Amino acid sequence: MRHCIYPGTFDPITYGHLDVLSRASKLFDRVTVAIAENPGKDPLFSPEERLAMVLPNVERLKNVRVTIFGGLLVDFAIAQKAHAIIRGLRALSDFEFEFNMALMNRHLEPRIEAIFVMPNEQFSYTSSSLVKQVARYGGQVGKFVPPNVAKALKRAFAR
Repeated sequence: MRHCIYPGTFDPITYGHLDVLSRASKLFDRVTVAIAENPGKDPLFSPEERLAMVLPNVERLKNVRVTIFGGLLVDFAIAQKAHAIIRGLRALSDFEFEFNMALMNRHLEPRIEAIFVMPNEQFSYTSSSLVKQVARYGGQVGKFVPPNVAKALKRAFAR
C-alpha cells in the first residue's frame, strides 16, 4: 500500500491545499495530512483548531486521514511508514524553498521521495498568508477557503 504525507501548517487550509490533496489522493492508496505544530510561524489558529477546520473538508476523500505532528517531518514520515512527501508548488517562488527542503529530507532519509504537485492554476496565487491578510481587513475570502474556514477567520479577526 503506497502512503504519502502531505505536511503543512494549514493556517488556514485553502482550496489550493485541498486541490493538491485531491490530486495526491488519486496517486496514493493512503494520504496523511500532517498539520505541523510549528509555533515558530506564529500561527493564527492552534493545531487543534486547524485540525477541526480540515476534517470536514476531507470527509469525501476516503483514503485520507488527518493528524497533528511536531518535530522533524522525515521522522514522522518514517514512523508513519510513508513512501513519499507531497508538496504543492504554486509558483516558481515556491520552488527554491521546497527544493532545498526536499534535498535536506533526502539527506536525512533517502528512502522517502519528495513529489511536487501543481494545483489548478486558479489557486496559483492563493496562500494562507494572503488569505489571512484579506480577512484581517474585512475582505471576502469565500473564493479561497471553504465556508467553515471563512467563518473561523471572521471570528478570529472580530476579537
